Amino acid sequence: MLCSIYSTYMSRNPEEPVFNQIETIRTSLGLSRQELADRVGVHYQTIGYLEREEYSPSLVLALKIAKELSTSVEKLFWLKEKSK
Repeated sequence: MLCSIYSTYMSRNPEEPVFNQIETIRTSLGLSRQELADRVGVHYQTIGYLEREEYSPSLVLALKIAKELSTSVEKLFWLKEKSK
């Protein structure tokens, strides 16, 4: 019973999107998705999902990516869409 209540609750409350500039920084450093993925220990498709904002990273993954891109987590990820 608890699992079904939890599943129903979670499915009705989508997570707030996490915006990022992974692709911008990654390409400026000349890194491919595969190279970044290898450095942080994930599949290259995970980097693509993150760049397209289809997936929110765990805290550990966010810290690893920020370290590999030589930036801070705060400069790499944010919660509100930036005005253009």
